[in-house]
Amino acid sequence: MTKGPSVSVPTILLVEDEEDLANEIKAELEGDGYLVRRLSIADAADAAAMSDAAMLILDRIHHGIDSLHTVQIIRKQGAKIPVLIISACSSADDVAEGLRAGADDYLPKPFYMVELVARVEAMLRRLGDISTTRLIVGDLEIDLLEGTAFKASAKLNLLPREFKLLEYFARRPGQLITRAMLLKDVWQYDFEVETNVVDTHISNLRKKIDEHGLPSRIANVRGLGYMLRPHAA
Repeated sequence: MTKGPSVSVPTILLVEDEEDLANEIKAELEGDGYLVRRLSIADAADAAAMSDAAMLILDRIHHGIDSLHTVQIIRKQGAKIPVLIISACSSADDVAEGLRAGADDYLPKPFYMVELVARVEAMLRRLGDISTTRLIVGDLEIDLLEGTAFKASAKLNLLPREFKLLEYFARRPGQLITRAMLLKDVWQYDFEVETNVVDTHISNLRKKIDEHGLPSRIANVRGLGYMLRPHAA
């Protein structure tokens, strides 16, 4: 028995020029119950404005052209569709530029498919009429547009890598974060390397976000990795 058209399946629009990656994303999301419709960059703005799709996943550099202009057009048209940018352009400035253009989230390449699915689920769960521009975990707050972070309303003086590291943890409060995840997603290493760069940066970040005499907000999970706690306890 064939299901009729009244069955509601969330549709995700996908603009990605890397064929293998596009096919992998499509297979992963459709395996999780979504319908993925691939588009060219030329059709993205009209499709976002006219369709009832749940969200748009947009490769930032598409055939050598920066697609942020397309995001700006979508927002000028008044379309509220959530937009997730995926891109190899992954500096703090790149992310801020993407969010300022109107994107709701920004996922640097390369990434794990499980993280992409988690981002999609979170966006569809949280996003409504207001774009996600702030992350709040306890008394820590990150302004993604301005690239600033605060603890109990006091601005934190973070280096760019420390900001990116804190943002990564803030997107996953209470979740186990391994060194391999940080090396891949924050430092863009595609392989495990022998380095203390993660430990050094976490140590420096802890000095800026922790309270003297209290356990660290970034807890060690023995033999596994780290976890951000909403409050030091």
